[in-house]
Amino acid sequence: MARRRGRGEGSIAQRADGTWQGAVTIGYKDGKRQRKFYFGATRGAVSEKLKVALRDLQQGKPLPNERRTVAQFLDAWLKDVAKPRLRPSTYESYERMIRLHIIPALGRLPLAKLAPQTVQAWLNAQQSSGRVVQPAKEGAAAVEPDQEQAPAVEPMRTLSPRTVQYLRAILRTALRSAEKWGMVARNVAMLTDAPRSQRREIHPLTPDQARAFLVSIAGHRLYAVFAVAIACGLRRGEILGLRWSDVDLDASRLRVEQAMSRDEDGKRVFVEPKSERSRRTIAVPSVIVDALKAHRKGQLEERLVAGGQWRDNGLVFTNRTGGPLDEWKLGDQLHAMLKAAELPRVRFHDLRHSCASFLLAQGVAPRAIMEILGHSQISLTLDTYSHLMPGGHEEAAHKMDQLLRR
Repeated sequence: MARRRGRGEGSIAQRADGTWQGAVTIGYKDGKRQRKFYFGATRGAVSEKLKVALRDLQQGKPLPNERRTVAQFLDAWLKDVAKPRLRPSTYESYERMIRLHIIPALGRLPLAKLAPQTVQAWLNAQQSSGRVVQPAKEGAAAVEPDQEQAPAVEPMRTLSPRTVQYLRAILRTALRSAEKWGMVARNVAMLTDAPRSQRREIHPLTPDQARAFLVSIAGHRLYAVFAVAIACGLRRGEILGLRWSDVDLDASRLRVEQAMSRDEDGKRVFVEPKSERSRRTIAVPSVIVDALKAHRKGQLEERLVAGGQWRDNGLVFTNRTGGPLDEWKLGDQLHAMLKAAELPRVRFHDLRHSCASFLLAQGVAPRAIMEILGHSQISLTLDTYSHLMPGGHEEAAHKMDQLLRR
């Protein structure tokens, strides 16, 4: 009786067209041997592939499915990993970037054969020449020679360096799952160089401008919204998700427990804070405590006027019937108010930057600022606001002089 080829045994043979074929036994099903085939231009190339496959089998790792494309993997990853874990707005952003940029360029390539050179060429093309890497036509990507076929390029709009960095980060995150699941031998996105980009210039208000702005909107029903943004540094979504149950005016404290966002259908939803450090408790300045007390009184009056139309969501900042504020209209109102006060136009997020700059100017430690802003790492705080730190070099030189002078 002929001996069955044992699990992990491989064979190599030359095909009629001159290329080489190797096979490794991966098991038996219904008495029939199951094999996985590898192809290459030379016997040595196939031999190397079989060595890797045999090693993975011995270690109990699943062999990569060379027919699974990047698009098939990313579609499954979005559904099974990204959607359950990400905030709706973040998931929508990931899905859009994958659909519009990654899949058109890399989607037809076999996941197991995706090479760092291909990804790097695609990243470079996105920002340098306005050209996007495109794989060969369907069917051509499944060719069996040892080296991956060089992708073609087609004209496309140039993306900003920040956007290209974002694309690389999304692909790197997705391939981390593929590597963990044994679908790829390595995370090729980690082996690419991220494009350099200049950080967007921050334009915070000056203390005089902030005071002038608050004076100009005193008495407005949204006064407390902008005062909290400037004095406490909350993100817009965090402000719009703030509930009265999260605020302790007697203790001058507030907790960030949720944020307002939008789901993939554009519907307002309340989600977990951006990161674990974003869930935080901060001290509230007394001027803001007074503003919130006045705001609560005004909200109670609006509730009486609204009567049965009032929607009790427990939110601190609402429209006139208790519903959540519209974040985009809030930005438009800010611009109109700044224009009326003859002040520079800034984004709503720049009010948060203003808070950080004021704290730095008063000598508050960067770690305390990190905790107030809810940054995940102090490096983010330092990288974002280090240029706003007053006289840092001069102070360091002065202290060194004091230390070394006899």
